[in-house]
Amino acid sequence: MAQIQGKWQLRGAGPGIYGLWQDRGMTEQRLMPDAGRLVVAILGGTGDEGRGLARWLAAAGNPVLIGSRSAQRAADAAAALGGGPAIMGMLNEQAARQADLAIVAVPYAGHRELLASLAGPLAGKIVIDCVNPLGFDSHGAYPLRVAEGSAAEQAAAVLPDSVVVGAFHHVSAVLLLDPNITEIDLDILVLGDDRQATDLVQALAARIPGARGVYAGRLRNCHQIEALTANLVSINRRYKSHAGLRITDV
Repeated sequence: MAQIQGKWQLRGAGPGIYGLWQDRGMTEQRLMPDAGRLVVAILGGTGDEGRGLARWLAAAGNPVLIGSRSAQRAADAAAALGGGPAIMGMLNEQAARQADLAIVAVPYAGHRELLASLAGPLAGKIVIDCVNPLGFDSHGAYPLRVAEGSAAEQAAAVLPDSVVVGAFHHVSAVLLLDPNITEIDLDILVLGDDRQATDLVQALAARIPGARGVYAGRLRNCHQIEALTANLVSINRRYKSHAGLRITDV
């Protein structure tokens, strides 16, 4: 995966490049940047999840741009996390243009509209979608139906010139923002159709102490990953916990 003038240069590959059957037909990338050098934008980043991811990635050494519809809210969120060159706040469009990679942390209700408006600035870039389309009623959380299949697939549909990867769906915002937590005991499931894009996102996830990125399939499998969040919400409510996932024997 080569970055040329701020954009990812995608190079195609035919079947048989990779030895594992699940990798066949995935886009091959020859060059991959160092995850530790990436400038990361967090779009819709003033919420708990966005600020929590910003906190940990900045602590790991990645410059982070918190994006928002309001430049003032973004600046306030960045300042609350320490500010300076490590974490800056700005409009979503500015963050999308300046970043090497973007994480989408906007509420699902504004997901399609935001990404459609940023298709230009995000063209040629890796976009990590961590949005969980959930509803809540008197019985608790439940997954919403998404016409494209999942929020990540919706992102891929409205961002045809970006490489969309699903990840960070099950990370507790409460733990991310807790100043007393020094490690996040969690496997982060990473899904996508581009082998080196998913490898890069796994490496980025591993920069959070205690966390590990685990490849979990193609983008078409994101529905059940997003929906599983409803089960975790139920677990957390019953046991007063902040449950996450660990994959064994990997």
